[in-house]
Amino acid sequence: MAETTILEQWRKIAYDQNADKNKLRVFWAKYFEIEKEIYEKLLANPDEAVTGTVQELADKYEIELQTMVGFLDGINDSLKEPNPIEEMDANTVVNLGFDKEVLYKNMVDAKADWLYELPVWDEIFTQEEKKKLYLEQKKSGTIVKEKKIGRNDPCPCGSGKKYKKCCGANK
Repeated sequence: MAETTILEQWRKIAYDQNADKNKLRVFWAKYFEIEKEIYEKLLANPDEAVTGTVQELADKYEIELQTMVGFLDGINDSLKEPNPIEEMDANTVVNLGFDKEVLYKNMVDAKADWLYELPVWDEIFTQEEKKKLYLEQKKSGTIVKEKKIGRNDPCPCGSGKKYKKCCGANK
């Protein structure tokens, strides 16, 4: 059997359906605190290109290797150049060069208010910009159903006939 990757190990713990619910709640609460601290540091200097091996970044942020991999998994969709998270190990060189707007929207999408409401965002975006990004993200997940054309409504083709006698007759 192939050796499991650090990412697989992380996901096995983080998303264990059979785990004790209280232990899992404590696990995530602790992780969210760590995540918040890392984002505060990253967002304090958002244009700095943070790179290094997975182990070097874990050491830099004073966290366990597996937790760093969990963080990399979470931020990967917001990076300008995604990291090879599926196959990375402790010595894989990764980057944390994120797109500020994409990161903010992904935090909104994840309903991570403890992240998208960090005060450090005020140094990056104005209140208006944050509101605009927030609304753009919320609207992107909204499905808008088109109004159904009734049989007796005027045909949308502009013929002046009823839909059932015009284009609707072909349906």
